[in-house]
Amino acid sequence: MQESRTSTPPTTSGPSLERKLSLRHIRFIALGSAIGTGLFYGSAETIQAAGPAVLVAYIIAGCVVFTVMRALGEMAVRHPVAGSFAQYANRYISPLSGFLVGWTFAFEMVVVAIADMTAVGQYMGMWYPEAPGWIWMLAAMLLIGGLNLLRVSVFGELEFWFTLVKIVTIIAMIIGGLYLIVFAVNVGGYQPGLHNLFDHGGFAPFGVWGIVMSLGIVVFSFGGIETLGMTAGETGDPAKAIPKAVNTVPMRILIFYVLSIGVMLCLFPWNEIGSEGSPFVQVFAGLGIPAAEHIINAVVLTAALSAMNSIFYAATRTMYGLAEQGNAPASFGRLSRNGIPLWPVAMVSVCLLIGLGLYFWIPDQLFLIVASIATFATVFTWGTILLAHHRMRLELRATGQAPGNYVLPFWPVLSYLGLAFMVFIVFILGFSEAGRTALVVGAVWTLMLLVAYRFVGPEGRRRIELETSKI
Repeated sequence: MQESRTSTPPTTSGPSLERKLSLRHIRFIALGSAIGTGLFYGSAETIQAAGPAVLVAYIIAGCVVFTVMRALGEMAVRHPVAGSFAQYANRYISPLSGFLVGWTFAFEMVVVAIADMTAVGQYMGMWYPEAPGWIWMLAAMLLIGGLNLLRVSVFGELEFWFTLVKIVTIIAMIIGGLYLIVFAVNVGGYQPGLHNLFDHGGFAPFGVWGIVMSLGIVVFSFGGIETLGMTAGETGDPAKAIPKAVNTVPMRILIFYVLSIGVMLCLFPWNEIGSEGSPFVQVFAGLGIPAAEHIINAVVLTAALSAMNSIFYAATRTMYGLAEQGNAPASFGRLSRNGIPLWPVAMVSVCLLIGLGLYFWIPDQLFLIVASIATFATVFTWGTILLAHHRMRLELRATGQAPGNYVLPFWPVLSYLGLAFMVFIVFILGFSEAGRTALVVGAVWTLMLLVAYRFVGPEGRRRIELETSKI
């Protein structure tokens, strides 16, 4: 009885989420959320932290991403619901866990959206250096908020084309870069080639410690891919679509990141990459193509808006799922005639306005701080997904049920390795100023959620109703 209560939405006479997302929609929503600011802007930070050895960090994190996504995909096939992993945590760990991970993921998405919004201001600064960044941040917020008021099928189609633009750009950069490397074409005064991976201090100029310290931003870059689980409640055939998306999306993201950054590192000395804005803009400007830097700046701007769009969607669907569980106000579970959760859309918009206010306070440090906070929230979410999946498999084994045709391979070894990785990332956050800020914010956030659950969560409300009835 418990499973049916938590794995399917309640039946209502009002509007419901529309199952109008196709396989290509959910693939590109997941790609759109994970290929954005972290690659086009944040990759400069990871390269400066580790040098060419940052490629190792991306490969390690990519393997963890695959583990998390296979675990999430297995649960999503068994229980295709909105706000998926919050409901899985509620079902297989505890109601408190579902409350914590649901709101923490929503918090993560809002924080990442603020980072994307900040990047939009940076990109627009190339064309309008005299205009304040907050104007473009506000414009981005209004645009994305408006898109998320459209029917989910329209949203999915827009996100498909948004993401296609940046994927084509990445592929073009990889192919063009390989051509320059193979034929040894001088680029911006630098001779491209594999030697750039080993010159200027060697492949790992900062040693193993540099790789370790880069992992925080690398995890931030991959954060949001779990958005794929949010689409299960609006997918026509989740048993077919989710496995296909899970099997391809993580590998594609890993290839895009490793190949694109690897090509960049071969074109320029690593210590010159990202010295001025997006490293992608710098690479294409160095190719000497007329207006190339403006074209690529438009692409990376689209990439930031695309990621922000996917993230906004994930946050609102998470809040809708929380309302279904009783972990959010009932109004968050009400839908418009188009099947859009309006109150969550309004809530995310207000949070982005708060992020805009933070920009006035700490404009230079905002991106790194929110990236670190998002990293904390990401590993919390990924860890909860792995733990919920582990508990599900234990329950299936205890009851003699078959796990199904789509499973996480090498369970439970991969689960244990993945959880150990999450603990390690939280530990290394303490070695940077932005990371320590993230840990403090994360601790305060968790404490706030615990207090909220105590007084306004389902158990808290039941306790208050019981005490009131005794009066």
